[in-house]
Amino acid sequence: METRSWDLGIFEQAVRAYARLEAPVVDLKGPGTNVLGDHFSPVTALIAPAYRLFPTPVTLLVVQAALFALAAVPVTRAASRLLGRAQGLAVGVAYGLSWGIQQAVDFDFHEICFAVPLIAFALAALLRRRWRAALLWAAPLVLVKEDLGITLSAIAVVVAWRARREPSGAAVYALGVAALGVLATVLTLTVVIPAFNASGGYDYWSKVDGGPSPFAGADVKLRTLAWLLLPTTGLLALRSPLVLAGVPTLGWRLLSGEEHYWSTDWHYNAVLMPVLLLALVDAVALSRRSPRPWLRAYADRLPACAAAVALALTTAQPLSALTESAAYRKPARAVAVEDLLSRIPDGASVESDVGPISRLAGRCRVLWLGDTRGVTPDWIAFDNSSDRVKDPLAYARRLHPGATYDFSGEAGGYLLLERADRG
Repeated sequence: METRSWDLGIFEQAVRAYARLEAPVVDLKGPGTNVLGDHFSPVTALIAPAYRLFPTPVTLLVVQAALFALAAVPVTRAASRLLGRAQGLAVGVAYGLSWGIQQAVDFDFHEICFAVPLIAFALAALLRRRWRAALLWAAPLVLVKEDLGITLSAIAVVVAWRARREPSGAAVYALGVAALGVLATVLTLTVVIPAFNASGGYDYWSKVDGGPSPFAGADVKLRTLAWLLLPTTGLLALRSPLVLAGVPTLGWRLLSGEEHYWSTDWHYNAVLMPVLLLALVDAVALSRRSPRPWLRAYADRLPACAAAVALALTTAQPLSALTESAAYRKPARAVAVEDLLSRIPDGASVESDVGPISRLAGRCRVLWLGDTRGVTPDWIAFDNSSDRVKDPLAYARRLHPGATYDFSGEAGGYLLLERADRG
């Protein structure tokens, strides 16, 4: 009962539809809304077989955790090959405990969990000078989210730079892939998403275009940059061209007018963690050949320092909750709310806010509170812990003037209303 957004419900509705071999309609974004017209993330269909076997939001969270964990394999192997086993393990620990990964796991499910291992495998292959493998690992990024085609292009540009002196022609092919990444992004934003969108456009242009100055929130943005570069890499990653793979993601976030994109919270920094750690590996390997003794000594200590810092920061990060006994007990309030929501029959339509969504999206048609767009639901369930709604029945009448609702129950601050006039 501690989800912080509606994302888990949105993605469960999409995956549930895929599991039924149906179009990914997400009623939480508006009745009948095809999620491919919101963000282009067809990769989430890969979760459908597991969800068919285990139809619960926990399935999505387990898949996400497994994908984040999978990325530790190429990160650790690449680091061990270039730096030695001990330092490789240190880099693997630094990735696994990195604050960006912890924040993403703690936040909710998000499609970027597929991008993290793809980027890790692509950059690890790049470090081994396996150009074709690097491009093939990066290519599916265009199916993860619409902006990641530019990340594919950035990785391809790094491949072209590293392969520029080889007679194999890999640099030319890589530049071609870079162009295809840009083309895929343009087509996705201007053709594919609008084709699935009821308004015929892309709903997120407003978050980039016409917003405040790029210098707005400079203090927050600089703090995020410091968190990305200092504890994770000690600034040494800036010596590696691999950091270019993180520029597209960081660029659109910092240029956007949406304040949520600027900070160290939520899931937005997860895709940057394998980029930074593998850029650190590359930079340490490069620095070992430096004629400056201080740089060689500094670089040689950074993997262990990165692991130590990640471990120290964990005491103030979400993973620290595992040291608290309360993390292993279900609160009585949660049990009471579950009992209350169990009154809603399977297949019913429910208007809900964030709190009840993850308990209902797998078995009911769930619509967002106040945005049912003419649909009058069978039930209304919402978290009223703040006591913002003084008269629930009057609130229901304001939401649906032509319908009548009865008060069905209250538990743990949650209210449940049942439609009384449905025939």
